[in-house]
This record gives sequence, structure tokens and C-alpha cells, in this order.
Amino acid sequence: MKLSGSYEFNASPEKVWQKLTDPASLSACIPGCEKMEAVGNDEYRATVTVSMGPIRSKFGATVKMLDLNPHESYRLIIEGSGPSGFVKGESQVKLTANGGATTVDVDSESSSGGLLARVGQRMIESFARGMMDRFFTCLQKSVN
Repeated sequence: MKLSGSYEFNASPEKVWQKLTDPASLSACIPGCEKMEAVGNDEYRATVTVSMGPIRSKFGATVKMLDLNPHESYRLIIEGSGPSGFVKGESQVKLTANGGATTVDVDSESSSGGLLARVGQRMIESFARGMMDRFFTCLQKSVN
């Protein structure tokens, strides 16, 4: 599944970058995130509870930030699994200065399997879009 979005922040790319690469900011804004801890350079382990329709499942996930170009772009790799299935995804995150504001463009590609994917197949794209929008709305509020 491919998903993309564009989000406006009323802050400089430096401030937005700081939030996008700070584990505390990320864990506070990832819907359902219970904990996120560093396990290496730009690599984290997270526990996230996901509720989609009648299914509620806890996932263990690894999050890696690669190809970091400070204040401009990075790649995000997420792999998670739990009792109801798995999810794998990769996102390209790009920051663009826009006057005193910053535009963050995200292009993602993901796949999932197991019960979560089978039961929620029709809902999964709107669910993923909602999760991404909630995450960036939270980050927008935390930057301002």
C-alpha cells in the first residue's frame, strides 16, 4: 500500500527536524505507543497497541532512521509484529522551508499480513491515513 501526505508546520526546518528525530516527541505522538527506547544509533524499539475495528493487538516494532540529511530529509523503516500479524513500512520524509514555516512531505509504502490484514483489508488504507494524520497533527501542536 502506498500512502503520501503533506503537512505544514509554523516553525523552522530546524525545529521541525528536532521533533521528527526526538524519540520522546515521536512516542508522545504515535497513536497507541506505550514505550519507545533507543537500541542503537538512530534505531529504536517500540511497543504499540493498535485498534482497528474489532481487533486490538499489541505490536513490538523496530524503528530505524536512515540517510539522515539534517533539516532536509531522512528515510524511516518500521517493522512490527504481534499476535494478529505483521507490518513493514518505509517512508521518505522531506522538509522544505517555506518562509517562516516548513512543509513536511511523506511518501510511504507498507505491507501487512495476518489477521489484522485479512479482517481489516478494506479499512486498512483509511486506518493508516488516520494514524498518519493524527501523528502529524500532534507533532504540529508540539512544535508551536
